[in-house]
Amino acid sequence: MHMVTKRLIVGNIDDANHLPPQVGALLLVAEEQEVAAPPQVVYSKIAFKEFGEPHPSLVAQSVDWIEAHIATHRIMVCCRAGMGRSVSVVIAYLCCVEGLSYEDAVKLVLTRRPGGVPLPKLSEAIEQVRSARLVRSGSSPGRNGTTKKTSAPQPP
Repeated sequence: MHMVTKRLIVGNIDDANHLPPQVGALLLVAEEQEVAAPPQVVYSKIAFKEFGEPHPSLVAQSVDWIEAHIATHRIMVCCRAGMGRSVSVVIAYLCCVEGLSYEDAVKLVLTRRPGGVPLPKLSEAIEQVRSARLVRSGSSPGRNGTTKKTSAPQPP
């Protein structure tokens, strides 16, 4: 189990099956695994294939789930080994919600989870998710990668 931020942990399947009491939400991102989460723990499974490329829709679902629960729970994201899919989902969350660059998110996560390996083509999937989130929120890219809210033209 590796703390990436105060509220976000990367773990493996053994960690998920023996959750520490401070974890209030569990996101399993391993297609081939199952977990019997305790009843007091908010739980979801989003099935990423092992060693596969991350499908943008799965990345978006994962990012949205974390975003929906992180304000009220410490979250563990886990896969079989806690090194690929879980690391990738946390990187995606940091990029899409917290606004870190891909390089900074990878550096942070791999510093906290040595040996982690982001999934192939993760940066491309993250860019697709970021673009879709911008469209959904009504924002548009601004200078230096920042976003700005767009508004409808005002009548004269």
